[in-house]
Amino acid sequence: MADAKAQKRQKFEGVFTVLRDELLAYLKQEGMPQDAVDWFRRNLEYNVPGGKLNRGLSVVDSVEILKGRALSDDEYFKAALLGWCIELLQAFFLVSDDMMDQSVTRRGQPCWYRVDGVGYIAINDSFMLEGAIYYLLKKHFRTEPYYVHLLELFHDTTFQTELGQLIDLITAPEDHVDLSKFSLEKHQKIVIYKTAYYSFYLPVALAMYMCGIAHSSDPGADPYALAQSILIPLGEYFQVQDDFLDFAAPPEVLGKIGTDIVDNKCSWCVNVALALATPEQRKVLDDNYGRKDPEAEKRVKALYEELGIREKYAEYEENAYRRIMGLIESIPEKPAAKEGEVPLRREVFKVFLDKIYKRQK
Repeated sequence: MADAKAQKRQKFEGVFTVLRDELLAYLKQEGMPQDAVDWFRRNLEYNVPGGKLNRGLSVVDSVEILKGRALSDDEYFKAALLGWCIELLQAFFLVSDDMMDQSVTRRGQPCWYRVDGVGYIAINDSFMLEGAIYYLLKKHFRTEPYYVHLLELFHDTTFQTELGQLIDLITAPEDHVDLSKFSLEKHQKIVIYKTAYYSFYLPVALAMYMCGIAHSSDPGADPYALAQSILIPLGEYFQVQDDFLDFAAPPEVLGKIGTDIVDNKCSWCVNVALALATPEQRKVLDDNYGRKDPEAEKRVKALYEELGIREKYAEYEENAYRRIMGLIESIPEKPAAKEGEVPLRREVFKVFLDKIYKRQK
């Protein structure tokens, strides 16, 4: 199993090499000086391929499920290219995010802006990672009937993510704790806009366009609206789970030390605690949340235990699972499609849900 997963990743990474070389060839063709070409190469290699690649790989997986067969070499390349466009988008967000948050490390190495000699040049580097998306889309999809849909989808999703980031930045600045700005409604808005659209809806919608799935003139029957109605709650559930694991999972299981409490994050846990707290408990939160002090963090964690955050999460998880499963089951198990058309399949969404449900890290 692990071997198959590694092979799948390796094949996907092979496409990155091709795309990197195409981007560098464009700079050379435009007569850019060699040091600029070398800089862009280092930017791409440092920031794009290092993560888990879940978003990118899920485009390929979704295309395979929708087509119900193995992909031809050309289909695989195109699906993987769209996947790498999401990874470029993610890199654009992370390079700039790390500067806004003044983060120190990312994926086990120094954040790009902290690399010797990079500094504020990272701002322009993040723009170039975003610009690369549109160069690749134009080069490979310009003649496809769904080209404009791809452009709109990337533009819309980027703006949605930036809106989510704005609410997050002004609600929970790390250096100014004000819990009166927090609420479960605001948390929901942040996670839907900042995470769910680009991490869950974007990969599946790209796969659907590539498979030629058309929009419906009846808004009630539009497959993209249906996909969104499942994937946005799925993305919300994923982020709530992430917030819970940051507090509850032991670091050796999680693979990192949770920092949401000391970083003043507008997390699901603190919002549930705020909704349940008595005035005395509220004072504990006001006095200790967002402080760079291990003792203050311990007091917040003890309060979470006292308020039964674990039980509240277990209840949330069961309800979320049932609700999302209900939405998935509204898609016919054996979808009817005209000759040559690709129908929307339950399996696309089920694969996402199965990966997330009851995960420990």
